[in-house]
Amino acid sequence: MAAQPVSLRIAIVGAGIAGLTAAAAFRKEGHDVAVFESSALNKEIGAAIALSANSLRVLAYLGFEVRNLRAVDYLGVTWFDSQGGEGKLDRLHDPRDTFGKPGIQCHRSELHEELKRLATMVDAPGKPAVIHLKSEVASCDPAAATLTLANGDVHRADVLVGADGIHSTIRTSVLGYRQIALPSQRAAFRCLLDAAKLDGSAKFDWLRSGVSGARGVRPADGSGRYLFIFPCRDDTLINIVAHLPDARDQDKFGNDFAPRYTALFELVDGPVHLWQIRALPCLPTWIRARAALAGDAAHATFPTIGQGAGMSIEDAVTLACLLPLGTPAEQVPARLEAYQTLRKQRGEFVLTEAVEQVTVPSKRGLYSRSLEMQAYMIGHDAIAVAKEYVAAHFPSV
Repeated sequence: MAAQPVSLRIAIVGAGIAGLTAAAAFRKEGHDVAVFESSALNKEIGAAIALSANSLRVLAYLGFEVRNLRAVDYLGVTWFDSQGGEGKLDRLHDPRDTFGKPGIQCHRSELHEELKRLATMVDAPGKPAVIHLKSEVASCDPAAATLTLANGDVHRADVLVGADGIHSTIRTSVLGYRQIALPSQRAAFRCLLDAAKLDGSAKFDWLRSGVSGARGVRPADGSGRYLFIFPCRDDTLINIVAHLPDARDQDKFGNDFAPRYTALFELVDGPVHLWQIRALPCLPTWIRARAALAGDAAHATFPTIGQGAGMSIEDAVTLACLLPLGTPAEQVPARLEAYQTLRKQRGEFVLTEAVEQVTVPSKRGLYSRSLEMQAYMIGHDAIAVAKEYVAAHFPSV
């Protein structure tokens, strides 16, 4: 009788989008997966999010149920001048046309719950991942692949995945020094609006009619201010984000948006959250020995081109596809080198473009206008790329 392939012990730090995607992908490969999350995961995370076809291909591979995301089609961005007038549609394009649409919009909490279901459900291939809540990681040893928790417990693994976000602890161990995300002198106000409050009011026709997707509103003063608005949760919630310089002269930059835009904020009942926007510099490495960074821990950036979650999802599935069941533990460092080869340049392209398309006036709105950039982002198939690399470089497994 042939010996059964040996599974690897995968320790993932962080149960956000990157961490739970990695957990679902590694359990699909048949590995033993443990996730360590410092919080209790007992409240909604963030607000709405856009997922392009490059993300949806990964979710489909993992077996997601699209109805669980309660999503709205994301076909493009309609841009308005802040003083009013007709909108101009920048339609998004997926050269593969895998799903008949370039993307969707959903609430983060729905995506988060679906990823958790995929990682932990019993009736699916592979062993369900185990999620350890209220388990803060104090440090890690990339060479030994060990995690030390804040309570002193030590967890041993074959692979460590640092998916612990913009304030990553694992990043410090991988780099050998502490690197924070840098201030940007930009901020955003975020809130959610009950879509039913817009019903029957003609002044919101600009928002509710036309092609399904986002609505952007920006002035022509060069300040980089803009509103970004899109629906989610079966079209019952409207996500509103107002981007602005956070060190501005209030006398110089007053509220000069037309009433049909500012009237949205008068209807908001819930909290309006202030979000200080930061971005990491490009890191010298994402890997060390048996540890790898994924998601915001590796490439936190501005939300400008809507690919932050997409890069996290692509990172996670690439790692798992490069480490299929039967991978010898001694090959882990070489497989993580392959991960960096496949992912670092692409992740840093998004990091850099997302920042420059806010801070460089001539590049503002470039992503929604550039078919070439959309083809590069939305047309990417992370699973195929990783599996082709394995077949070419690690054919023995």
